[in-house]
Amino acid sequence: MVIKTEEVAQAPLRDPETQQPIAPKRQPGYYPGFSTLGQKGYWDEATRRLVEERVYTVPPIRFFDEEELLTITAVCNRLLPQGDRRSDYRIPIVPHIDQRLYENKIDGYRFADMPSDREAYRWGIRAIDETSWAIHNQPFVDLDPLKQDFLLKALHDGKPPIPHEIWGKMSLQKFWYLLIQDCVDAYYSHPWAWDEIGFGGPAYPRAYTRLEGGLPEPWEEDEERYHWAAPPDSISDIYEPGEDTGSVAGQGGTH
Repeated sequence: MVIKTEEVAQAPLRDPETQQPIAPKRQPGYYPGFSTLGQKGYWDEATRRLVEERVYTVPPIRFFDEEELLTITAVCNRLLPQGDRRSDYRIPIVPHIDQRLYENKIDGYRFADMPSDREAYRWGIRAIDETSWAIHNQPFVDLDPLKQDFLLKALHDGKPPIPHEIWGKMSLQKFWYLLIQDCVDAYYSHPWAWDEIGFGGPAYPRAYTRLEGGLPEPWEEDEERYHWAAPPDSISDIYEPGEDTGSVAGQGGTH
């Protein structure tokens, strides 16, 4: 099944002073004009082939069924919105999650209170959609963005808006951690995300030479700050100090 899952209308960022929308860019971020792929002439052939494949080859959808695909795409679009990017330069997140699950690639361990990653996704997607139906009489994908945000925030907080049998069968906190980890892995393994943060990519065989003192490499760009505000259909601008409740494993920060 080949479906373009990321070409979904997303509200752009706003100018914090004028409140006017900021036009989506080919390359948002603090390093305009920087291109990781511009350094590919310094990479060995295997590295160059691997990095270019991440840009030019989007995995087909083979794990999620059509209904699951709609839900998980809507979820990922709210967890890691890309309204600041042109639609043709949005980083494909769902296809890479789908590929991992289809190929059954795992971290090599599983928590005792969690099913397999494949089951966790199917159960979690079902719980999100059924919760949406129970509260709003609509599937999650059809909710307006703010309602989607508040439902997801409730899950993030570990306080589902209504009880659901699935959260009795697996840890909500660990499911949330799994979902966020996969989204972040898919996004920040992509060279366009490297451009956004000014990361020069692989440095083999050239190597990094200025690892001390915070000095940039000769091929890196200086940071250019820009200010933006979240779109009005988002709760991203709402700051709530959190408690250090521990990570999924019981130590560290929250997710």
